[in-house]
Amino acid sequence: MKESQKDRGQQWLEELLSLMGVPAPVTVSASPDESEDEGCWLTIDGTALTEEQAQLLIGSDGTVLDAVQYLANTVLNLGRASDDQMPYTVELNGYRAERQAALKAIADQAASQARETGEEVELKSLSSAERRQVHTFLKDCEDLETYSRGREPDRRLVIRPRSVVQ
Repeated sequence: MKESQKDRGQQWLEELLSLMGVPAPVTVSASPDESEDEGCWLTIDGTALTEEQAQLLIGSDGTVLDAVQYLANTVLNLGRASDDQMPYTVELNGYRAERQAALKAIADQAASQARETGEEVELKSLSSAERRQVHTFLKDCEDLETYSRGREPDRRLVIRPRSVVQ
């Protein structure tokens, strides 16, 4: 992970929070998911926020945190070559880590179901970032394949055994 990109991400998020009226320090770390060694986590210091401010920043089902993360990825990677882009994850009060653990459990359960039934399994109501995480969780499963189907806002992730023909 390049230091300048990390610093830029930290400065950008701290400035955004300040403009939103919820100034808080941000720490930067590498992705805790070892399969994504180039990821950058921008962690908002929740101790600097009231409970109401933290809930406002997370939003219902993480929608505000997702929007901030989308903005971070769009703005901070704008104009960069694809091989020079960095995926940013915005974390607050352990929300992303908990959601990542829940997504891992959902992915494992869907993979088991696809293996047992031999049929495809559709996962609904996942954001594009969450679908990408499930793809990443299951990418090393040689007996399974994953892909997305449909259009936003009704896009779904499909997991199926590789032997199934479309």
